[in-house]
Amino acid sequence: MKINLKNGIDKLLFGMLQKDVIAIYGKPTKSYKDEEDNEVLLYNKQQMRLTFYVEENLKLGYIVSSNESLTLFDHKLIGKSMDVIKKDLAPKGLVKWDEESFDTYENFFNEDYWMIVQTEFGTAVKVELGAIIEKDEFEWKFKSK
Repeated sequence: MKINLKNGIDKLLFGMLQKDVIAIYGKPTKSYKDEEDNEVLLYNKQQMRLTFYVEENLKLGYIVSSNESLTLFDHKLIGKSMDVIKKDLAPKGLVKWDEESFDTYENFFNEDYWMIVQTEFGTAVKVELGAIIEKDEFEWKFKSK
């Protein structure tokens, strides 16, 4: 599954509605509302959690995945150390990472691409990707038909 920075993951584009996602992946494994009343769809097979923002007419705005096939610029991320990931991604311009540690986890956040790589015990276990905000507005990539 390819990460498309600022756009989404795999066939998913920020700005899709739930019906658009269901047309691609089928019925979710589970759905629920988060603490902010956003709609969340879980896809176990793809190992993805998709958040649709209630304040943005339920558009896809955030993707979390632990899928081992996640790639960015043809580099796998899950299962690699952050040192290797940083080395692989630096030539592509991903050089600034803010770090935050809690419990056994470390988050590495790249604000330019609104991406978090989460590690546990020194190994990447999860990638989070959010829709980009410019001038207080989301840059929706999906154009409904």
